[in-house]
Amino acid sequence: MIVKNTVFENILDSNGLFQKHFHSTYTIGITHDGFFKSFASNKSSVSYKYSTRIINPHEIHHGNSKSWKYTNFYPSISLLEDIYEQIFFERKIPLFAEHIIEDEILYKLLWNLFNSVYIKSATMNIEINLIETLSYIVKNYTSDRKRNDNFPVEKKIIVRTLEYIHDCIEFTISLDNLVENINLSKYHFIRVFKEYVGLTPHQYIIMSRVNRAKELIIKGESLSIASLNTGFTDQSHFIKNFRKIYGYSPKQLQKKENFFLL
Repeated sequence: MIVKNTVFENILDSNGLFQKHFHSTYTIGITHDGFFKSFASNKSSVSYKYSTRIINPHEIHHGNSKSWKYTNFYPSISLLEDIYEQIFFERKIPLFAEHIIEDEILYKLLWNLFNSVYIKSATMNIEINLIETLSYIVKNYTSDRKRNDNFPVEKKIIVRTLEYIHDCIEFTISLDNLVENINLSKYHFIRVFKEYVGLTPHQYIIMSRVNRAKELIIKGESLSIASLNTGFTDQSHFIKNFRKIYGYSPKQLQKKENFFLL
């Protein structure tokens, strides 16, 4: 199925700050009520009722919500690549410059998609709604495209560091570990890392651990196992960081409250 392992979330009331974070997938959603002030790509924008929100993979973003009622889903890079290839006959990753989009047609397309998922409509109907929605987004809002790379940065030294972090996420990672064999001082490493990634190494490691833990919880792991297997020695520390990023607790995700996985 084309949306297999795609997470859909429906949040009824979000209030408070979301700290800087990223997702390895796209984030596409609509606001039903309230508002969300979002910061991404060095600019701020506000999502009000009936607006659409799109975040590119690995794009650093944060924000503030008030009585925010929204529905999101997290399509993979490969899924958007497939859609792009079917439209333009070349395989590229579509990127979107507009973070908040006011488009009534797009809002209705997304609403129909989300509704078909949550009422557990026929598989074919969900797939048709998904293809129509993503095709509309790709054709009307793609601002750039790039070849598929594993990481959002090109410098070999940063790519190797990110690979190391993801390979060793369940272990304690020190700054000494990160600068070993890269011929950079800690000062220059931190500067280069932050310049290309948009986060400090410590922030990136925390975000990566939370994202990996979320994947494990979705697959059925307990909170304690998910946090332990992603390098959190203190479960309360994991819960605190999870809430800062997603605006809800991992227990809500575990109980499948307002969530759906296809």
